[in-house]
Amino acid sequence: MSTEADRGQNTVRIDIPVTGMTCASCVSHVQNALSERAGVTEASVNFAAEKAAVVYDPSVVSVADLMKTVIDQGYGVAVSRITLPIRGMTCAACVSAVENALRGLEGVVSVAVNFATEKATIEYFPAQVGIREFKRAVREAGYEVVEAEQGEDIVEKEQQERERAYRELRAKVITGAVLAVPIMVLMQWHHLFGGWFHLPLQTNHLIQLVLATPVQFWIGRQFYTGALAAARHRTTNMNTLIAIGTSSAYIYSIVATFFPSLFEIKGYSADVYFDTSATIIVLILLGRLFEARAKGRTSEAIKKLIGLQAKTARVIKDSREMDVPIEDVEIGDVVQVRPGEKVPVDGVIVEGYSAVDESMVTGESIPAEKNKGDNVIGGTVNKTGTFRFEATKVGKETMLSHIIDMVQSAQGSKPPIARLADVIASYFVPAVIGIAAVTFIVWYAFGPTPAFTYAVLNFIAVLIIACPCSLGLATPTSIMVGTGKGAENGILIRSGEALEKAHTITAVVFDKTGTLTRGRPEVTDVFPREGGAQTIIFFAASAEKGSEHPLGEAIIRKAAEDNLKIADPEQFQAIPGHGIRAVVQGKTVLLGNPKLMEHEGIDIRELAAEAERLSGQGKTPMFISVDSRAAGVIAVADTLREESVQAVRQLHDLGIEVIMITGDNRRTGQAIGRQAGIDRVLAEVLPQEKADQVKKLQAEGKVVAMVGDGINDAPALAQADVGIAIGTGTDVAMEASDITLISGNIKGVVTAIALSRATMRNIRQNLFWAFAYNVILIPVAAGVLFPFFGILLNPMLAAGAMGFSSVTVVTNALRLRKFRPA
Repeated sequence: MSTEADRGQNTVRIDIPVTGMTCASCVSHVQNALSERAGVTEASVNFAAEKAAVVYDPSVVSVADLMKTVIDQGYGVAVSRITLPIRGMTCAACVSAVENALRGLEGVVSVAVNFATEKATIEYFPAQVGIREFKRAVREAGYEVVEAEQGEDIVEKEQQERERAYRELRAKVITGAVLAVPIMVLMQWHHLFGGWFHLPLQTNHLIQLVLATPVQFWIGRQFYTGALAAARHRTTNMNTLIAIGTSSAYIYSIVATFFPSLFEIKGYSADVYFDTSATIIVLILLGRLFEARAKGRTSEAIKKLIGLQAKTARVIKDSREMDVPIEDVEIGDVVQVRPGEKVPVDGVIVEGYSAVDESMVTGESIPAEKNKGDNVIGGTVNKTGTFRFEATKVGKETMLSHIIDMVQSAQGSKPPIARLADVIASYFVPAVIGIAAVTFIVWYAFGPTPAFTYAVLNFIAVLIIACPCSLGLATPTSIMVGTGKGAENGILIRSGEALEKAHTITAVVFDKTGTLTRGRPEVTDVFPREGGAQTIIFFAASAEKGSEHPLGEAIIRKAAEDNLKIADPEQFQAIPGHGIRAVVQGKTVLLGNPKLMEHEGIDIRELAAEAERLSGQGKTPMFISVDSRAAGVIAVADTLREESVQAVRQLHDLGIEVIMITGDNRRTGQAIGRQAGIDRVLAEVLPQEKADQVKKLQAEGKVVAMVGDGINDAPALAQADVGIAIGTGTDVAMEASDITLISGNIKGVVTAIALSRATMRNIRQNLFWAFAYNVILIPVAAGVLFPFFGILLNPMLAAGAMGFSSVTVVTNALRLRKFRPA
């Protein structure tokens, strides 16, 4: 983005690629809409170039707002998204440096760098900027983009890089410890071995210097390279603090070794602190080693999901079975799966049947029965029978690939709560250097003899104790574990923002059909007047045989469940708005509403009370007559799912109001609402009015979650504070949602909210620890307790505490792995 100096100091110009414009009128619409936005000083749309040049004030309006303005007019914005693995980040200040470097490129819409995953997620205009510019910006900021060779899997490459870095770090820690231990022994030589072997002080110090130098400049080299890279960009990071702190102790010790007379004041001899500089470096690297190990465990969910992918598939071609790599499976291929094997890709069963364990994808522990025509999901495990299926989705289009992409995207995103830590981190290191400088001056001016030594040691302690690492890890580690835990339970969370927002939900709105209910009518009651219940079902099902009406299909399914063999109707006539007339085994059968019976002169007075009772329960009563005599009533209803009542009760336990929205009449809606324990029923709502109803609830001050499964739910899902889609529903609904329940079990709504609350509680604990640690221990390191209690913090203890703080934050985040759904 380029600054428009002549238009005011705060304005910025950006070119937005607009798609979908077909004429000059389109240009006018987009241009006027952009010009009317607050903060926009100029907007010009070029039809030929398909670009909107906008000059705006970023403090008033964001690029995302400008893009939304274009989209709201019915046009598109050509935006691409890429995630880059970044190597070399060590703290929250590094995150800020990478974000600023990428954000400064023209054509970049948004940047989110995640310290825990070590990845940068970038949204950008591909016509203006690309991967080459991203790599250059990251490299110039002092970091590296992990690249895969042609044909190499970037995920495996990234894993290899992490493992290589871990091995190198472990080797450095071991070598550093081997060198640091003798230095510490030499520091205590006089007390330990002075009686047996006298070692001249100068010789002792020289040996320490020889041992400490490789620790300082080889084992601690990364601190210097990181600090210098930050300095080149006129910024600072944690490497700056460590490099200055350990160098101060090291240089002080060299001066004391070769010019001891400078420190021999009032009877005090010169001490060296090679042990301090060496031990600090080793302890900090040890902390990073533990941190790297713990961070690796936070991404276990992704590793598990990737591990679900089959490597090969058994494809049937020309009546022969062939084992082919999973990458070679094409849409339309017929694949055979035997017991115990993984389903390689998504598809539809064309032959055979089995029970398939889908728990790794949907979170449902009971294997799903699969027959011809049923869908199967790649990555699930075939338990019993052998079947063949036709591949319908392969490669990146499979459900498992989408799940992995969504989880990775969510783990790389930043929730609003992370912005506080980012803002503080950007000022943190300079502030600590300032505090350390003031500490040195105060101790040198007012401290006891030897003041210079005290000043140096406390200066080092302040620099080393400060830990921007814990600030940088506090939020992303919890988000990683939380979204991963959601995926394990069949809950896909689109972003960290959605995970954060879910914990504030005060009202959940359920669409009735297909969400609270099964989405298809079923026979619920049979009330015979003459003959038995099975006799009535036989005649009704035989009359409806071949019918495509949902109520007729429900009766036919009931007959199949009762193992009734139904007859073919000899005659069939549909009577629109009333019912049907048929002849079954020579008998005339009428099936329909009261108007049909009244028109045909059938007396149904004895059945009226029962029909009224059933209607009051939200069911649809159908009268049946055989040879002009009323035979009974059959009630059909879209029944509640088994888990609906339990889910509503659990939401109430969480203090959340439950609302149902339906197009049904108020009486039917209220009846279903009573059965489910719903607090409020919004009935007779047309599909296009659902989003307006959500708006009204938001106007009441409620934080609203909308749960739906159909295309007509998409606007309401988008309008809600949190949209939750049922995974068995339409792709449109899932695209509009923030959270997707893969299994379709609405108890996942409860789990999602509970998981959000647990994650936010965990993040607050992490942030409290990170802030409290720095706020309490930096003053202690500066020596505020010395005048009262004579306590000073040894810089080596400061290094250990700093490493411990980061490990504590990551370990606390890992506690989320113990989360269990209610």
